[in-house]
Amino acid sequence: MEDQESLSFEHMGLDHRLLQAVTDLGWLRPTLIQEKAIPLALEGKDLLARARTGSGKTAAYAIPMLQLLLHRKATGPAVEQAVRALVLVPTKELARQAQSMIQQLAAYCARDIRVANVSAAEDSASQRAVLMEKPDVVVGTPSRILNHLQQDNLKLRDSMELLVVDEADLLFSFGFEEELKSLLCHLPRIYQAFLMSATFNEDVHALKELVLHNPVTLKLQESQLPGPDQLQQFQVVCETEEDKFLLLYALLKLSLIRGKSLLFVNTLERSYRLRLFLEQFSIPACVLNGELPLRSRCHIISQFNQGFYDCVIATDAEVLGPPVKGKHRGKGPKRDKASDPEAGVARGIDFHHVCAVLNFDLPPTPEAYIHRAGRTARANNPGIVLTFMLPTEQSQLGKIEELLSGDSGAPVLLPYQFHMEEIEGFRYRCRDAMRSVTKQAIREARLKEIKEELLHSEKLKTYFEDNPRDLQLLRHDLPLHPAVVKPHLGNVPDYLVPPALRGLVHPHKKRKKPPASKKAKKAKTQNPLRSFKHRGEKRRPTAAPS
Repeated sequence: MEDQESLSFEHMGLDHRLLQAVTDLGWLRPTLIQEKAIPLALEGKDLLARARTGSGKTAAYAIPMLQLLLHRKATGPAVEQAVRALVLVPTKELARQAQSMIQQLAAYCARDIRVANVSAAEDSASQRAVLMEKPDVVVGTPSRILNHLQQDNLKLRDSMELLVVDEADLLFSFGFEEELKSLLCHLPRIYQAFLMSATFNEDVHALKELVLHNPVTLKLQESQLPGPDQLQQFQVVCETEEDKFLLLYALLKLSLIRGKSLLFVNTLERSYRLRLFLEQFSIPACVLNGELPLRSRCHIISQFNQGFYDCVIATDAEVLGPPVKGKHRGKGPKRDKASDPEAGVARGIDFHHVCAVLNFDLPPTPEAYIHRAGRTARANNPGIVLTFMLPTEQSQLGKIEELLSGDSGAPVLLPYQFHMEEIEGFRYRCRDAMRSVTKQAIREARLKEIKEELLHSEKLKTYFEDNPRDLQLLRHDLPLHPAVVKPHLGNVPDYLVPPALRGLVHPHKKRKKPPASKKAKKAKTQNPLRSFKHRGEKRRPTAAPS
């Protein structure tokens, strides 16, 4: 009984307002990282904590941070309002999420605790006004925080007591090394610090030396991903690139994957190629990438979470992989010039109820695989990761397998095999669609998105009011046709469906509204692969497997 009581938030000595907020969020017990980190943080210790993505790291630092601030205001001498806590994150999306979580936990003490996010792409004047009110907690990326410090909009040397570095293993990968070192010169000599990370790499150890003082290291003895009872992981060997498109078509068009899915590719061009390919078959999908403004990216995430889209195509090539020492952001190989250097989709974004992660392209590093896979099987929901692999990528996949299996050496990525000849009848359709997705079509698709952003931009609204002719020219410009969509490809004739699947298949339909009933929501959390069983069992997935 004592073990159960030790897992309760009520036994951590938290303020009753924080406990009420935790109850409203529906958290019955703290996660492992929260159970270990919160008591140590409340004792005033510096923390270096590693826990897998989706394990509750944000609350693990937000709860003790709010508790310490509330306790100081309730028991300490009356002091001037000032910024007491600073939260550094690598991306704007994560900054929004961290701010939202802190505000939810501070819902019952909003008058006492104010939180400001200065990472959004707003003008400095509006952010200066927010900082003049001296919020208790400031959240932002290192570059934005440093900019405000250099302009004297933000002063921390005499007031800051707590520093949090979230997703610490990505800060240097984003090229924030120089900004972070400059930022530390503006901080007081003594403060409490938390470093939260999904992995421990060289960058994390470098940060440890910079910001921590005799820290407690929490390297939780848990897998970096959920176990096989919650997260199923499979590898799919595709002989050619064409087979990858054919297999994806069969999985989505024949509704062999249930629920919402994330598709990861390695380049921005590939993401648009994949989206245009799926559009040929009336499969709605949207692209999330760093070229889009922050508000547009957040809108896409919101629509996905609400169920307007079942499929989001994401790329993380520009933000993940080995850090490039001594180089500034945007100088890495194959980086899109227009992409936002502070945008990342594989980490930090809270996608809701993702049933499946499809690695259409093999992740560039084993760490990238973990971060991608961490988007599903969150909390207590099940999930599946399906990784497409070409024969030439076997060695790269072996490195991922080695990291996942650890000391046990047991295979984690189970083979997902089935006879490609079962879906051979769809090959001509895929070839037809792939021929329509030309380089010109991809370029025009990206231009069309930019044009839509211009037409709906709030910042350009005043300009278009003063220059109506420019608006008319933009609206009446020749319409862009990214790819010629052939209506017959949207339907699946019964004679093409493999006999073994005819009783299971419900062709993909475009969703107009998110599911409203509890029954529909429950269906979202079920195993996303229809009729899928573990290797070694009698029943097998989809078309007759080998």
